[in-house]
Amino acid sequence: MLDHRQRIIEENDYLLELWQRSKAGDKAAFCQLAESQYRALFSYAANFTEDREFIKDSIQEIFITIWEKRQSLTIQYVAIYLFKSLRNQLLQEFRRNKNAVSTPSFQEISQLSDWETIETVIEKNEADSENQRKVRQAIESLPKRQQEVVFLKFYKGLENEQIAELMEINRQSVANLLYKALTSLKSQISFFKYWLLVMCLLQ
Repeated sequence: MLDHRQRIIEENDYLLELWQRSKAGDKAAFCQLAESQYRALFSYAANFTEDREFIKDSIQEIFITIWEKRQSLTIQYVAIYLFKSLRNQLLQEFRRNKNAVSTPSFQEISQLSDWETIETVIEKNEADSENQRKVRQAIESLPKRQQEVVFLKFYKGLENEQIAELMEINRQSVANLLYKALTSLKSQISFFKYWLLVMCLLQ
């Protein structure tokens, strides 16, 4: 866990350096920042909608807005700021268009990312395809908000306070969502597989 937290700190330091250069007008640094976060943003947005073109347009829109307003922005945690900006952009468009938000399958989300997900970890540790299927189904069965909080907590390594700020809920609500998500997973897969899953998430 300590190594994971250290990686998060180092990543934010790196992104902050790119952001400071971007704020000073360095377009190459801004493109580098955007490219480094694109896949994670895409995967996060996939928790809200299956429309890939809509996701691409939304990500492009937030980066255009950030570039145009860079002089007036103060950013402490780059990834959190980007996730929150994208979340607000998506929800604003959903309200405007009044379209139903569909939840993608976990497998579709994993295919959009080149960094390790629960599914790829399980595949490395379990040869039994039936067990893999059960784990995937358990994750896919979670409500959208539980999938979102699991994504932010275990994939991006955010603290509960940071997740609460991003999702605009209180810290206790984050804890409740995590508890419900893990309880649901535990009830759907065997005790051993549950703890394997949790250990993989916490790596």
